[in-house]
Amino acid sequence: MKVLISVAVALIFTECVDCYIVNPGPLYVATKGEIWPKPQDQVKSEDYFVITPENFTFLLAENSGNCLILQNAFERYFKILQQNTISQATVRRLKSFRANLTEGSNLGLITNITVNLNGECSDNDYPSLDINETYILNVTLSAVQLASSSIWGILRGLESFSQLLYLGSDGYTVRIRLNSTDIYDYPRYKHRGLLLDTSRHFIPLKQIYQIIDALEYNKMNVFHWHLVDDQSFPFVSQKFPELSQYGAYDPELYVYNTTDVQAVIEYARQRGIRVMPEIDTPGHTRSWGASHPEILTDCSAVQSGALGPLDPTKTETYTFLNDLLSEVRGVFKDAYIHLGGDEVGFECWENNEDIVKYMASNNISTYEDLESYYIQKIINSANSLKFNSIVWEEVFVNGVTLPNDTIVHVWRDYGNFKWVETMKSVTESNKPALLSACWYLDHLQTGGDWQGFYECDPTNFGGNEEEQNLVLGGEACMWTEVVNEYNVVQRIWPRASAPAEKLWSAYVDVSDGFDYTLTAQRLEEHVCRMNRRGIPAQPPNAAGYCL
Repeated sequence: MKVLISVAVALIFTECVDCYIVNPGPLYVATKGEIWPKPQDQVKSEDYFVITPENFTFLLAENSGNCLILQNAFERYFKILQQNTISQATVRRLKSFRANLTEGSNLGLITNITVNLNGECSDNDYPSLDINETYILNVTLSAVQLASSSIWGILRGLESFSQLLYLGSDGYTVRIRLNSTDIYDYPRYKHRGLLLDTSRHFIPLKQIYQIIDALEYNKMNVFHWHLVDDQSFPFVSQKFPELSQYGAYDPELYVYNTTDVQAVIEYARQRGIRVMPEIDTPGHTRSWGASHPEILTDCSAVQSGALGPLDPTKTETYTFLNDLLSEVRGVFKDAYIHLGGDEVGFECWENNEDIVKYMASNNISTYEDLESYYIQKIINSANSLKFNSIVWEEVFVNGVTLPNDTIVHVWRDYGNFKWVETMKSVTESNKPALLSACWYLDHLQTGGDWQGFYECDPTNFGGNEEEQNLVLGGEACMWTEVVNEYNVVQRIWPRASAPAEKLWSAYVDVSDGFDYTLTAQRLEEHVCRMNRRGIPAQPPNAAGYCL
């Protein structure tokens, strides 16, 4: 028996010669007081200041702009500051704080930060594509101040200030610290967004507010609301209430009425975030047919009783759309609307006798030309309503003639469609572009897959300086076929934090052996920070913990 046991043990050790060796503790130790996304220019000292929440205030400099957005931000960030407190009784039970963790010198107590808004601030202000988000933040012996020429820059600076805070220990005494720091910061790209699909699964307002909070914590500035699609029509139209009455999953429970939409817009505005609607046509409109089958293509020749995309040959289609877009214009405040235009299957058009006859009588030779005819009319309708237009890449690839200010949203990276080639073609055609192709959050890999998102950069398509300047930024996309209210926030964060940093921070070459260690450590801290603030972000890497 002893011999058999020895042989068994030998076999175990022999098989494990090449096993992965695991050390105790987290895979990546979180940083302390590091900012996400990384500032453009930061000089940081090991010397630190101390803050006590009960003795701290935000001071507004003389002659600074003032508005409710600013006062609300002060209140919001003061609450965030208080979340860093911890009782000394708890400290005595925490192994991680028993050792003396002092680094640098204590520079003393900070009781306030002076906020200098060198510009006007109105309660009627809404963020736009061209807002100025530049800020200067100094936390030094000579000055503790935040300055910007716009309220939007102040909001970004307050977020950075809040992220400088961390818990530090001198023996058994734990205090809120922040290191002496000078920051000059601004975004690399002006459009830094997240698309949320609320059609495949209805997402309640609670989760939408959480997502917008996290957008603020990651310095993203666009909430792209993919409101409706084939599966459901949750937007309650005042002009066409039957759209949600028959097209929503439930006309009472799973809808957004005008009050809901306006509440989301205001919530986002307070945080410097645009809310951009998407009404995707002519495809992705099957839910419309539950109440208005007359504007969809009769596809019975392909499948009995089937309906296809919107029928581009009917006058009533355009009348209906103009009325609907007019209502959307009255509800949403942003200058841009996403008109979709993706994944339009031509088989229903090809097999509809009325459409074929219409094309022949109007000298429309291809179905791409028919799509172009439709898209041009819709863009003209949007322009007449003072909307600027964004379209998915198929519209451009199919040769639709577009006004030069129409933004092309690039999303495909499979088969014959490579995003680098599409971005090159779009910008060579003097069209502004947004990138999403490599930031699809519904595409999952095992473990923390944020590094794959981090490797993507909008500049990777090459192009000259003029073409690069036509890239306005990009968006992470959360399509909701396999997520709902119970896991959507966790699925988004912190994975969307990777494109957030790529779109805000200076270019970093992550090819050929880039060491992700410090980035992973910073993201560990940022996830714990979001968790403390009520965002159920999932662990970013592997084994670890949050204090």
